[in-house]
This record gives sequence, structure tokens and C-alpha cells, in this order.
Amino acid sequence: MKIGDKISGEISGIQPYGVFVNLSNGKQGLIHISELKHGFVSNIDNSYQVGNKIDVIVMGIDEYNDKISLSIRALHNKKIGRPILHKHFWTNYKDEIGYRTIKREKGRWINSAMSEISKEKQKK
Repeated sequence: MKIGDKISGEISGIQPYGVFVNLSNGKQGLIHISELKHGFVSNIDNSYQVGNKIDVIVMGIDEYNDKISLSIRALHNKKIGRPILHKHFWTNYKDEIGYRTIKREKGRWINSAMSEISKEKQKK
């Protein structure tokens, strides 16, 4: 058995924090409540009963204390909707002014730059 393996087992106990499963290899693992399904789990007892056979994915194996973390949620791919993409405009696109602002200000910018150049030349 290794991480990522799909194995079957039988539910041996239910606690508020998860479900204990006796695995086919004779070991026991825990499915934490967060790994039971996508979304909120209000009551584990409504969905799982002791003695039920279930398929699980091995999420982790602690070799030092022989604990096995399991998941049912990993068996089911969550459908993720297409992300909503919004166009981001750096200007107010509704004005549709294009380059008119640049054209209008270009003369003032040139005059300002030329006066700065003249001042620098006079200092030398």
C-alpha cells in the first residue's frame, strides 16, 4: 500500500471528527471529516454506518505510529466552473477618447521639456 492507492474497506467506527475504516490489508485508517466530501458535512451519521463497505484513497501513511490517512473526497473530482474573467481597463473605456488627450497635452509637455533644457544650458 502506498499514497495514492485506491483501496476498499469496511467502516468500523464513526466519531464527530471522522470515520474509522478497517482496510483489506488488515490495518485501520481514518477518514477525517474534511476528507469525506467536498463542502460542509453536517452529520456524519446520516451518510455513513458501521459495517458499510467503501472505497477510499490513501492520503498519508505515518510509518512510526502506523496511522493511515484516507479520503473519499479524493475519489470525486470537484467540478470547478469556468472562472469569470473581467476586462481591466487602465482608462475609462466608456469615454472613447483614444489618443486625443495626448494630442492635446503634447504641445504643453514639449514646451515644458524645452524650458527645462534651456534652464540647464544657462546654468552651465
